Amino acid sequence: MFGPRGATILDDGALVVSDTGHHRVLIWHQAPREDGVPADLVLGQPAFDREGRNALGDTTARTLNVPTGVGAWQGGRGLVVADCWNNRVLVWFERPRSSDVAADLVLGHDDFAGCMPNRGGEVDANTMHWPTAALVLGERLIVCDVGNRRVLVWSALPTRNGQPADLVLGQPDLRSRSDNGGGEPGPSSMRWPHDACVCAGDLVVTDAGNNRILVFEGIPARDDAPARRVLGQANATAVDHNQGRYWPTAHTLNMPYAVAARGDRLLCADTANSRLLAFERPFIDGAAAVALTGQPHFTAKGDNRWGPPLRDALCWPYGITLPDRHRELAVVADTGNHRVCLWALAQEPHA
Repeated sequence: MFGPRGATILDDGALVVSDTGHHRVLIWHQAPREDGVPADLVLGQPAFDREGRNALGDTTARTLNVPTGVGAWQGGRGLVVADCWNNRVLVWFERPRSSDVAADLVLGHDDFAGCMPNRGGEVDANTMHWPTAALVLGERLIVCDVGNRRVLVWSALPTRNGQPADLVLGQPDLRSRSDNGGGEPGPSSMRWPHDACVCAGDLVVTDAGNNRILVFEGIPARDDAPARRVLGQANATAVDHNQGRYWPTAHTLNMPYAVAARGDRLLCADTANSRLLAFERPFIDGAAAVALTGQPHFTAKGDNRWGPPLRDALCWPYGITLPDRHRELAVVADTGNHRVCLWALAQEPHA
């Protein structure tokens, strides 16, 4: 692998990995139980020994360019991939069982040949610029449209290519794309929203450019809705990494790129601090994490703890998921170590 940025286990047990730097998605029919097991199939390239953006050719329904987030589509039967540098999201209605299968649906463009940011024009409800994550919530779809500094929401799962989103978070409307909505940071603004999940019914977004996590009240139903709580900062107007300090604490974040949840517990990839953090509800602004891994204590940081890669060390983790059917596992894209790790979850509320 080369810089994998997303990984998950689907309901049928398949492990899916965005091998981002090789511009491909790897699939194991069942999640491996030992180290180094080769993948069973590949998407985005015609064969395992091929690489390059869009397979060194034109953009098509079979190609990828810096794929990032991966997830399940519609009841876990299909697959959705954030094809970041093609500025689109691809959907396979059924999880592929062989290599080099074409996607069934594209969002961000009207056809599979399109690849330009915002279709080469102005931002709108049907365009994207560097989407990094796609999350299916029942009949809703949520996409983190990072380059447009926004999160897009479809109130029903799209059924046609290029279908526009219904509402936007992080911007005042669907035709705006400035950092923090063109103003000062606040509870409704975003800068590089990279990932999203739902924790106890509330939408959670990693606002990496503002070094914070936003927690909304339920799933917002209107444009530019404000977050109810913020983690990583003392309030909704502060944005400095590690709250302006070099060393982190249990209260701080430095470019958090991924988030996942189960029950009342929220797991965060605190990417630039090379650690994973756990927070517990009920959240308050600036709440302290209750557990961590990747570092010996909350005030430590450093890629692989300034040493070689180990099983309990991390280097810029970009992705984390908690599979529905494999509740004992966390799937971590340990990007800087060019690997994906399957971690057993602690059963107690301490690390």
